Amino acid sequence: MPRRTATMLASLLMLIALLCAGVLIPVPYAEMSPGPTVNTLGEHGGEPVLQISGRKTYPTTGNLNMTTVRVTGSQYRMNLVEAVYGWIAHDNLVVPHSTLYPDDKTPDELNQETAEEFSQSQESAKVAALKQLDIPVGMRTVVASVVKNSPAEGQLHAGDVIKAVDGTEIKQPGDVAKLVTKHEPGQKVTFRIVPAKEAAAAEKEKRQPTGEQDVSLTTAKAPDDKRAVVGIQAGTDHTFPFTINIKLADVGGPSAGLMFALGIVDKLTPGDLTGGKFVAGTGTIDDNGKVGPIGGVEMKTVGARNKGAQYFLTPKDNCAAAAKDKPAGLTLVKVDTIGDAIGALEKIRAGDSAKLPLCTR
Repeated sequence: MPRRTATMLASLLMLIALLCAGVLIPVPYAEMSPGPTVNTLGEHGGEPVLQISGRKTYPTTGNLNMTTVRVTGSQYRMNLVEAVYGWIAHDNLVVPHSTLYPDDKTPDELNQETAEEFSQSQESAKVAALKQLDIPVGMRTVVASVVKNSPAEGQLHAGDVIKAVDGTEIKQPGDVAKLVTKHEPGQKVTFRIVPAKEAAAAEKEKRQPTGEQDVSLTTAKAPDDKRAVVGIQAGTDHTFPFTINIKLADVGGPSAGLMFALGIVDKLTPGDLTGGKFVAGTGTIDDNGKVGPIGGVEMKTVGARNKGAQYFLTPKDNCAAAAKDKPAGLTLVKVDTIGDAIGALEKIRAGDSAKLPLCTR
């Protein structure tokens, strides 16, 4: 065999071997890419995303789209070829697998965490929107979680409303621990509660809950010190003067909070916030309307622009990252609160884009 032919054959075999290795060798990376984007003012899966009853609502136009990031699954292991392609591809982002899926959490734990974050984001969006509109929102202290093998297990349940401890009215979650720790371990403490099922039914029917119960527990010693504990975490739940449901399946995490809140404000006020424009955005939101940063903003701007968005409401702390690789034709608007976002939408509606607070590098 001529030397040239042998060299070419050897090179071809080496290339095939490298390609096979690249396909077979797993690498510790995961991939992020633009995910679906949904108009919070519209429908998804055949039903409205925002469903409000018991309060007058108004017609809306345009788009207030929440955005998502698509990621490879926790059990999926990229190979070397996929990782290299992801690094080269403009619209994808390859990150260490542990960034998305920490080693100390199981897939079920991660799914539960993102589901809880999504649920909390919906709750905070409702609160922030109604506060923005000066609509009163009620608060109550509830059992947020129960520790396994604790005195409270089987006696108190997540969602139970805590009315009093030892006859003292509970006004905020911190009151519960203060009253319990007045006891010595082994002493009795009495909780007056409204069971979770009754509290949920009363909230759904917009009536006062009934059926208060007294639950007596024997305190135990905290594992890290000598405090008396019963094994619950107290939290805050909100009550609303009318019903707001957010229907959006197969989404997790807290990053849609801002856009949900804006959609609620738009539906509850005359006129429309967007002036018919296509606005997308992202950002967590707390009960007071503060907008927080999210992950994968670069993927979300691409997904929004691909869908047709003209403007993108961007959390202040994500602005620099978003501006580094801004899709052509998309205006990145910096927001820090729900008030900022509504002010920006007023300028967009009026055609005053030159006055918008823009993201810069």
